[in-house]
Amino acid sequence: MSNAFLDAATRRRTQYSLASELPIPQADVTALIKEAVRQSPSSFNSQSSRALILFGAESRKFWDLVKDALRPLVPADGFGATEAKIDSFAAGAGTVLFYEDSAPIRALQEQFPLYADNFPVWSEHSTGIAQYAVWTALAEAGIGASLQHYNPLVDAAAAAEWDIPSSWTLRAQMPFGAHAGPIGEKTFIDDALRFRVHG
Repeated sequence: MSNAFLDAATRRRTQYSLASELPIPQADVTALIKEAVRQSPSSFNSQSSRALILFGAESRKFWDLVKDALRPLVPADGFGATEAKIDSFAAGAGTVLFYEDSAPIRALQEQFPLYADNFPVWSEHSTGIAQYAVWTALAEAGIGASLQHYNPLVDAAAAAEWDIPSSWTLRAQMPFGAHAGPIGEKTFIDDALRFRVHG
């Protein structure tokens, strides 16, 4: 079966080995990320997903903030491995910080009280879709990436550094860059455990 979307989805893989080069201009990467988020669906078209796109020194600054947040929590004799992992993310060309804005969510809760409890859940769906869309679009452009979750440890420091609105909540971080190593094979569980088809 040939399908352009599934072909792109197959190319999306976790890449931990990143380099600072990019196969396309930085402006094109920015445009790609913006369009992927823009085209991602959201409940009631809330468009609650937000993204902070960091390149170069700004991206490395974010990962330094992560290390600063982790240092008091990780035993000193084990921090070397943690630092090496964070440095591998910082070695990339940039990082996307994915946020959800609670303001449109609260507005929808007030407008549709019957669904009030669902809107925060649907917001999580929205950010997941936006993250996947960006990740897949980056892969299609030949850019490696992975998805990380150092929130909420780094939330306050990042908010202060980049003047993030108080209604934005950090949900995930995606370091990206050139492929600096091979990508591991993805394995799959048996279809019988995962799918049921009737009719």
